[in-house]
Amino acid sequence: MKEILRIADVNLNRAREGLRIIEEMARFKLADSGLTAAIKDLRHKLSRLEQEFPGGRADLIAARDTANDIGALTWESRERRSFLDSAGANWKRVQEATRVLEELARGSNPSLAHRIKEIRFEAYTREQEFTAQLFARQRSGVIGKMGLYLVIGSKNTKGRPIINLVREAIQGGVGVVQLREKHASASEILPLAHNLAALCKWSGIPFIINDRVDIASAVDADGVHLGQDDLPIEEARRILGWSKVIGVSTHTLKEALDAEERGADYIGVGPVFDTPTKGGRPAVGIDLVRSVVSRIGIPFVAIGGINQDNCAEVLQAGARHIAVVRALGHAPEVHSAAQTLSEIIKHNWRDLVESDVRGLAEPGDTGDGAGSPG
Repeated sequence: MKEILRIADVNLNRAREGLRIIEEMARFKLADSGLTAAIKDLRHKLSRLEQEFPGGRADLIAARDTANDIGALTWESRERRSFLDSAGANWKRVQEATRVLEELARGSNPSLAHRIKEIRFEAYTREQEFTAQLFARQRSGVIGKMGLYLVIGSKNTKGRPIINLVREAIQGGVGVVQLREKHASASEILPLAHNLAALCKWSGIPFIINDRVDIASAVDADGVHLGQDDLPIEEARRILGWSKVIGVSTHTLKEALDAEERGADYIGVGPVFDTPTKGGRPAVGIDLVRSVVSRIGIPFVAIGGINQDNCAEVLQAGARHIAVVRALGHAPEVHSAAQTLSEIIKHNWRDLVESDVRGLAEPGDTGDGAGSPG
């Protein structure tokens, strides 16, 4: 009986410790109060079951023999390279420990075994929620780099090598590169995509593939950008997994709301102005940008006919990220053009921050701690 109690004690401790570590991760890394509370509740459920083992907590502690436990001398040397690795290891610790506890209780207390099984399966569900949240934050980090977003294809370079043009654009301040080859075959796109993916990775710039989920997967791009008639968001997510960014082109507020509801990480809104790049599609105008700002919670990038002359107007309507095609692809000096557009965007951001700071001041506040008499 003592050996059974020792096994139960070890695995109860292992499961609770794992849950506590994950709880702290959910609290401080993810800052998700709901998930933190759910994991804490799971830990408390497990603790309450401790009393149902023979002899309860007192006998479990009495059976403990740390000094002679050969497992205490075993050191796990496998390096955990990321936060995700550490979280995954602790979730597995919880699930494996509860599986052992379930087996221990199965013969003598089937009711206890069933409740432990429920805890184990809840742990599987919470792990999925936790991991989804973690990857969502990772994708947010990619999206946060957008700013000036270059959409480029071999037809939009004025005959210049696309790799050279993209390199100059990145040096000038482009934050994201999207490869858009609408009419090329996979065998034509793949070598170019590999080269651009390598360049973007080396430069620390997210790389997105337009439409082609297969190409995005093959070159390990940071994500894919889908049109309204392309693969559904849900299917793209199933193929690419949680770690990849999914953007969607939208042309109406209804399409924007639908993309957000279905799990897009960001949307493209446009064409804001008339452009031959979107031949046959009428411009949606600045009003749609304003509507999206007021109704959509996910990031968006304004696109379509935007250049140095009208970029500020789009930003003043509430856009934070601007996508361009011809404004860089057709520019005589790509580096200089990218630098100018990037500065316009950054200047608008600074103005917004300063405006927000001014808005925090109370009416009549002199800034020296002395308010108006009252």
